[in-house]
Amino acid sequence: MSKKKPAFEQSLRELEEVVAKMEHGELPLDECVQYYERGVKLAAACAHELDAARQRIEQLQKNEQGELVATPFAPDKSDPTDPSDPTDRSDPTDQSA
Repeated sequence: MSKKKPAFEQSLRELEEVVAKMEHGELPLDECVQYYERGVKLAAACAHELDAARQRIEQLQKNEQGELVATPFAPDKSDPTDPSDPTDRSDPTDQSA
């Protein structure tokens, strides 16, 4: 029977626990290094899972010949509610509106 790899959410939760233990600052050096190594492995596993999910998210678009092609998903940059839009220069503390 093969080992089942942990779900993304479980790995992320464990990574958060590792970080919290390390931030507390009361671990002996050897134990801190072990937690660090575990955290690096968990972070890499989570990043891999996110990359895999990102690759699966595609949208179909028509090319110039009218054929449907799968293209990577990209959020609409013209969305004014998108907090990741670097062109948004509004002041988030301004409550005059």
